[in-house]
Amino acid sequence: MFEWGWQRLYLIGLGWQELILIFLVVLLIFGAKRIPDIAQGIGKGIREFKKALKETEDEVKSEIKNNDSDKKPTNDKHHG
Repeated sequence: MFEWGWQRLYLIGLGWQELILIFLVVLLIFGAKRIPDIAQGIGKGIREFKKALKETEDEVKSEIKNNDSDKKPTNDKHHG
């Protein structure tokens, strides 16, 4: 399971050396005390984005279901 995560990083061209360099740059820019706050904010933003995405998906599915039920043919034999 842990291997799959590293495989994904290699697919985008990041090895462990690059990850360490990125971490050090972030550490220098923001400082050790602010990194947990930043990570928490990013996590909260991702959770809110996923929630909004799910709500939108549910609304679209509901609309499709409603439109499909409106378009069902009837067995009305009185055509005129």
